[in-house]
Amino acid sequence: MDKVKTIDQAMEYIKDGMTVMIGGFLGTGTPETFIDYLLKKGVKDLTIIGNDTGFPEKGIGRLVVNKQVKKVIVSHIGTNPETGEQMHAGELEVVLVPQGTLAEQVRAAGAGLGGVLTPTGVGTIVEEGKQKVEIDGKTYLMELALRADVALIKGAKVDKKGNIYYNHAARNFNPLMAMAADLVIVEAEELVETGAIHPNDVMTPGLFVDMIVEGVK
Repeated sequence: MDKVKTIDQAMEYIKDGMTVMIGGFLGTGTPETFIDYLLKKGVKDLTIIGNDTGFPEKGIGRLVVNKQVKKVIVSHIGTNPETGEQMHAGELEVVLVPQGTLAEQVRAAGAGLGGVLTPTGVGTIVEEGKQKVEIDGKTYLMELALRADVALIKGAKVDKKGNIYYNHAARNFNPLMAMAADLVIVEAEELVETGAIHPNDVMTPGLFVDMIVEGVK
């Protein structure tokens, strides 16, 4: 099956009300070409899972500013004042998760686990409504796995089978999210022939990737 698609073909699968994972860390490694398209398409009522809400003019933050998001599950929102304003106005639901916990929740989904046990948040507001488990006298919170309908990720170099190499810190949440969604679409900075990426450099195997779109370099 040819995984290489046009952006129109790939983005048609994203519908109102879906849960979408978007890779990146403060815009680094975020598939901005896909966000451009979602802005143009006007898809709305999205639940976004990501590390953060970027900036008003960069990353996930652009979708927030355009009021296409009903809920975000992220580790921080401080770099995008619009997120806080919409949250206080009751226009946007914000679920703040400790960053390591968020990564583990996504990883757990990709590994087929129901969740993870973590001591982070015990004794704080984070524990409200969550199951506690005691092991060897230490208390842990049960954090459930996070899975999405679609994961939008970005690779520096992607071959036509979907094998991905990420450049430096752009790796961040992208490999985890590629394993934790029903449909995985990757924006390729550089699209290369199968075999052009050395096996040692493959960070996400093509097995996890459903569609490839050649993005803006």
